[in-house]
Amino acid sequence: MNPESSVENSERVRGVPEMVAARSRRVPAWVQILIWTALTAVLVLVGMGLRRAQLGTIQPGEEVPDFELVFFSGYEYPSQPSIHLSDLRGKVVVINFWASWCKPCEAEAAALEAAWQHYAEGGDVVFLGVDYVDTEPAARAFMTKFGNTYPNGPDTGTRLAQMFRIKGVPETFIIDSQLELRYVKIGPFASASEIIAEIDPLLDEGS
Repeated sequence: MNPESSVENSERVRGVPEMVAARSRRVPAWVQILIWTALTAVLVLVGMGLRRAQLGTIQPGEEVPDFELVFFSGYEYPSQPSIHLSDLRGKVVVINFWASWCKPCEAEAAALEAAWQHYAEGGDVVFLGVDYVDTEPAARAFMTKFGNTYPNGPDTGTRLAQMFRIKGVPETFIIDSQLELRYVKIGPFASASEIIAEIDPLLDEGS
């Protein structure tokens, strides 16, 4: 090998880091600021997600923040396109997160409808179905298949799922007449009587 070539190659290798550093220095300061800002934002979002995971679901005893649920057409309450939780003060509210692709949701669908029918005429209890990460055609097919008639709407952008910090579906939250969370069910209900057993004591408190 030519000694002059070896020396030349070594100088080129040593020059690589200097070239990289020089190119980095040529990146405008505002671009570097944007990059670091974006990285910081990503880290903050990841941290918030981890924090929500550590907190778990909203727990009984906590006041539920107000929210709006926009209904599917044909599943409104009472004939309104949407409703705020604050509009339901004075009633017991049952919020059920579900999805058409969720097999355990199928297992409890009949129980939820039966419990809703048990209270529907009295008007003191309102069921709200919240369809999670789904499509409207699939959701409608599910509700038709299982004969669900209580108010239902999509969780657009998983906004409500994040607020309630759900772990999955189905999950059900029962709220008393003062908008305080009183009961959380993770997983499917086995029967309508199981649901009724959690609601009736809350109605007795308000009577």
